[in-house]
Amino acid sequence: MSLKVNSTRVKYTENYIEVDYTYNTSLVKTIDGKLTVEPRDVPLKICTETSVPKTALMLVGWGGNNGSTLTASLIANRNKLEWRTRTGMQKANWYGSITQASTVLIGSDEQGEDIFVPMKDILPMISPDDIILDGWDISKMSLGDAMRRAQVLDIGIQDQVYEKMSKMVPRASIYDADFIAANQSDRADNIIEGTRYEQFLKIRADIRDCKEKTGAEKVIVLWTANTERFSEIREGLNTNYDELMESLKKNEKEISPSTIFAMASIAEGCLYINGSPQNTFVPGVIEMAERHGTFIAGDDFKSGQTKLKSVLVDFLVSAGIKPTSIVSYNHLGNNDGKNLSAPQTFRSKEISKSNVVDDMVASNSILYEKNEHPDHCVVIKYVPYVGDSKRAMDEYTSQIMMGGHNTLVIHNTCEDSLLASPLILDLVILGELCTRITVKTQEMTGYKPFKSILSLLSYLCKAPLVPKGTPVVNSLFRQRAAIENILKACVGLPPNTHMALEHRFEVSMQQTDKKMTNGKVTLNGDAVKVKNGVH
Repeated sequence: MSLKVNSTRVKYTENYIEVDYTYNTSLVKTIDGKLTVEPRDVPLKICTETSVPKTALMLVGWGGNNGSTLTASLIANRNKLEWRTRTGMQKANWYGSITQASTVLIGSDEQGEDIFVPMKDILPMISPDDIILDGWDISKMSLGDAMRRAQVLDIGIQDQVYEKMSKMVPRASIYDADFIAANQSDRADNIIEGTRYEQFLKIRADIRDCKEKTGAEKVIVLWTANTERFSEIREGLNTNYDELMESLKKNEKEISPSTIFAMASIAEGCLYINGSPQNTFVPGVIEMAERHGTFIAGDDFKSGQTKLKSVLVDFLVSAGIKPTSIVSYNHLGNNDGKNLSAPQTFRSKEISKSNVVDDMVASNSILYEKNEHPDHCVVIKYVPYVGDSKRAMDEYTSQIMMGGHNTLVIHNTCEDSLLASPLILDLVILGELCTRITVKTQEMTGYKPFKSILSLLSYLCKAPLVPKGTPVVNSLFRQRAAIENILKACVGLPPNTHMALEHRFEVSMQQTDKKMTNGKVTLNGDAVKVKNGVH
């Protein structure tokens, strides 16, 4: 089912959707100790290219739990596979993906009923069935055997996709024992040799080879490999693009494998997404992306415990309740947990998990004084027996009225790779869509794309990477609203306000420019009628 908006502000051409849009915002100033708010209406033109390119996804760490699970899931969904479990038949699906399994409120019908459409139907997006897979791994094990090693999926589906996946073998990758745990060395039998600059050139050649062999018009590179330790950031090493490139050529040991992959991807004009918590995007990488006019996004998939934390703290603070202590304990038994058992790699994960509440705390000066934060502790332990079924236990202690306290204790079992794989899919689909959206104001002579850092993808990341000077938003509700409302703006629909004034006042809320066109109601996108399968 597709969506089409009948409005004089929306123009559909052969290759584009062009929208005249008014962006409503507010500027707040402090004058003589008082807040003054100036509502602003900014006229924009939004242009979205509708042609969806043939896209290849190249995964760094293709043979890991996430990579093998995503590969099996793509094959299963493409072929509409079913398999028997001990509780009955199971069909392939994309539950957990906001693009494939969630809906967006777009308006109400003539009876006042809310109408929701799948997110994937608002704008032309990549279909998961069309994604071409390729990638790298430090292990040369086939994807079929990697899937069996991961022990994530039911045997019934493993057996159906194994033969196809056993023919998929990752390209050689970069292994640097200084950046990951020593316990990963037994996997490292598929290595790109040479200096860091030679490795950079090899990754670039691999991307070009993938494009040539598959006929892909666009390649997206995504890191789903081991968590690395943090890299140093210092003058002369990586604080700008020129320093970074010079350091690469000098084979400086502090340039991480993930940074090399990011640089190679940017040099080839590819969107690069970092799914782990390390600081891949040192200042020199960000400047490189800006110079090349390419896109980057990250950091660290937000799948289970942290996603819940970004909801609960938002709920508590917005309810006027003051979280004072947040203690998070995890144990998991997959290879991610094994790698995180090393202190240096755990520190990267601890940082990405710990900062998730900061913006919500800062939003309420009634509850928190300046620079005041809840006590926040994160613990991760490796327990091989539990495998990919990560256990997360959280205790939230809050102050309530008149010195009272409220404690929430939550146990969360997260099947890690089955939560992360749909996020990878969404990052790829929404990230690619962002590369086709441009805007211009009345003062601009031409259209401009998103900034190089795709902060719109923050909903899917624990430690959102944002452009310099941009506030970091961790609140899951705000992040989701940003995605929905930008997609709606691209087709000329207003943001969701949930004011529902038509149901709260005994007055008519009909627009004066209501028209009938070919039996369809036109309300400039404010009310939508379904006719002949088209919203």
